[in-house]
Amino acid sequence: MTLLNNPRTRRRRFGVGAAAVGLLATLFTAAPAGATPDPGDSPAAPKSVSKSDRADAKAAIESGDIPAPGEVVHSDNIKHLANIPKDALPGLNTDLAFQGKYAFAGNYDGFRIYDISDPKAPRTVSQVLCPGSQNDVSVSGNLLFLSTDSSRSDNSCSSTTQPATEKSSWEGMKVFDISDKANPKYVSAVETACGSHTHTLVPEKKNVYVYVSSYSPNATFPDCQPPHDGISVIKVPRKAPQKAAVVNFPVLFPGEGPDGGGNPGGPTNPGVSKTTGCHDITVLPSKDLAAGACMGDGILFSIEDPENPKVIDQVQDNVNFAFWHSATFNQKANKVVFTDELGGGGGATCDEATGPNRGANGIYDITGRGDHRKLVFKSYYKIPRHQAATENCVAHNGSLIPVKGKDLMVQAWYQGGVSVWDFTDSSKPKEIGYFERGPLTTDAIQIGGSWSAYYYNGYVYSNDIAKGFDVLKIDDKRTDPAERVRVRELNVQTQPDYFD
Repeated sequence: MTLLNNPRTRRRRFGVGAAAVGLLATLFTAAPAGATPDPGDSPAAPKSVSKSDRADAKAAIESGDIPAPGEVVHSDNIKHLANIPKDALPGLNTDLAFQGKYAFAGNYDGFRIYDISDPKAPRTVSQVLCPGSQNDVSVSGNLLFLSTDSSRSDNSCSSTTQPATEKSSWEGMKVFDISDKANPKYVSAVETACGSHTHTLVPEKKNVYVYVSSYSPNATFPDCQPPHDGISVIKVPRKAPQKAAVVNFPVLFPGEGPDGGGNPGGPTNPGVSKTTGCHDITVLPSKDLAAGACMGDGILFSIEDPENPKVIDQVQDNVNFAFWHSATFNQKANKVVFTDELGGGGGATCDEATGPNRGANGIYDITGRGDHRKLVFKSYYKIPRHQAATENCVAHNGSLIPVKGKDLMVQAWYQGGVSVWDFTDSSKPKEIGYFERGPLTTDAIQIGGSWSAYYYNGYVYSNDIAKGFDVLKIDDKRTDPAERVRVRELNVQTQPDYFD
């Protein structure tokens, strides 16, 4: 999710705990503990809508065009198996990662670990209170990585919000030991320029490299100075994670002057975000490739040398893309799906007025070889179901469904729900299944819906911002072959080679 209105003071809810580097993080295993709201860290208030929009939303519900608040609807080939509501961590639910029989769910207040050995009845193993937007989460072996993209008083799990204009403020990456899933231990932290909005793992045998995506520098922020036209690369020794450190800051958008060489944004390109870093990066280690969604630019680069990634191609869409948000390769690595998070995740953009090409996915073919490869635009994909004016809805996080010879994907669309779609023909993508809930309210835009929807070992897992953790099952001959594919670990931004 992208909060563009004030990206350096993002929102969390709680600021208490007892964890510090090297100590056990604050854990909740049953009922919520008594916590004190952290002033200034509360989520954004619902956005008001016009009387006509409220009337239209209610009329659409009455006519059956959209489901009623709280109502669940889905296509015939989707089954809703389980929902686990939020518990000790009341903040916004965010990203997901997987390992063996466990799912790891980020939340603005920390993270939660589920036992998913029975997908119909997920069980909470532990909940860790560690506030820090967005708490993007990844796992590798016995290590869990957590992004902090908000200015904090220190790097502990008991930190509070503090202005980014203060030099002592901290934001960056936290590392936990998860060898005991019931008792994760906080072992190290690394401060990075402009924090860590998201991150991507490039795992090796002895080390894990972490590509840290962050953006929106400001001359008044001591630790986030413009042009900030690159990414931080952290090296984490598996046997000594306490020695994690930044080893490089490769410049991806070289250019003269204070703005670097990325998209200048408005007024040159009205309605387009200025590129001041990357929002998200997806790597395909088996092909030594990465794709970066970098605000106003989409890039393809080589990670043959993980400490020194090299840009191969750079593209822009100054007509229909407002904010390049995330990227997904197909299995053959001859396509990339980029998402446009029009409105920063807080807008109602899945409507007739916005149209089918904005707030959508852009599908690009990869042509050529080696350093001469190019990204070639083919088409857009957007969910074909219009949402109410009170539903935040736009393209968001998704993953491949591993079927050999096909390009299938499941994807979150906030209150637009979860979409299963086929882009085997780059020029003619189509939806083949969906799951969604009715709007949270018909009176205002309240942030909710599926943040991430990922396919893992036969099931779809969705982290709903407001409603909790959902498990879905697809029953469709087009996706059935994927049920035979198993992986031991899945961080969607570190795409596996499913058929190697």
